[in-house]
Order: sequence, then structure tokens, then C-alpha cells
Amino acid sequence: MLGVHAILGNHDYWDDRTVQREGQGTTVSRRALEAVGIPVYENDVIRLTKSDRPFWLAGLGDQLAYLPARRFRPVRRIGIDELDVTLAKVTDDAPVILLAHEPDIAMRVPKRVALQLSGHTHGGQVRLFGWTPVVPSRYGNLFAYGHTRLNCDVIVSGGLGCSIMPFRLGVPPEIVLVTLGGKISPLS
Repeated sequence: MLGVHAILGNHDYWDDRTVQREGQGTTVSRRALEAVGIPVYENDVIRLTKSDRPFWLAGLGDQLAYLPARRFRPVRRIGIDELDVTLAKVTDDAPVILLAHEPDIAMRVPKRVALQLSGHTHGGQVRLFGWTPVVPSRYGNLFAYGHTRLNCDVIVSGGLGCSIMPFRLGVPPEIVLVTLGGKISPLS
């Protein structure tokens, strides 16, 4: 077991009024995770080894972390994600697993990354016959739920909760267990 590792999502920031007001700071969620020994990655990496095979775990800062305090102005979401800075911290050719809350970043992820794990969409919360009418992604159903292959493999979890609508239909809550086996490597 290589431990538990975490990144934060938009609601970890949005629900922290102090961090939203200040436009910076450590969220309550992050403090709680770190208090029980769970490292939180924000544009940072760690090199891990399993069965003598090294790989990098890269955690991207949230792409929708800050909202302006005044709602009567046009809402402009402000992210703290720095993909290039994060990946520049990888110092060898071992495979990279990217943790990125919002899946849309996959369109910019280089082939250097072998796997991206994301959430955020809750599967759209409503899924009928494999189709989701509303997905919080610029790319719609591509990143609603499940596995997609672009420059890297992308897995989007349906997650546990809800956002905006307090119900789910055809998208049961889930915790995804990804088992890596054999040799993981970036695409050629």
C-alpha cells in the first residue's frame, strides 16, 4: 500500500468562505486531510515505487477554485491549476499519473502522462441510455463518466455527491478502484 493521496475540488474552495473572501489560503478541507496524515497535492508531484517500478503521482491545483465575491457581476471562475509547472517537477522518464479534479484539462495533457484520474462531473447526475443531458464540462458527454483515451487514458469517476440538483438518476454514487498491472508507460 502506497498510502492515501488527495487533491481538492471546486467545492472544497467554494465552501470555504474565508479562502474565497481572501482569494488565497489553506482550505478547511486541506487542513482536515493533512491533520490525519493525508498529503494534498496542489501543482505538486511525488515519486513512488511499487514492486520495483517507479512512477510519478502529480496533483493539479483546482481549475475552478475561486469565484468573485460579488455575484451581480459576471461570474469569472479562477483556477489555480498549473499543468506545465506541475509536470516540470517530474525529473525522470517514469510514468506519470495525473490527479485533476475537473477532467477538461485532459485536452491539454501531453503524452508524457500515462493516466489521468478525475471527477467533478458526478456523471452528469442524470444518465439515460448512456447519454447525459447536462454535463459540467466544455466537452459534454466525452467527460461525463467512465474511460476515454486521448493523449493518455482518462478515467472520470461518477463520485459520491450531488451538485446543484439534489438527486441522481441512472448514475449511482461510486468510489472507483483502479488497479494498475504490468508495465504502465506513456503513449508513444
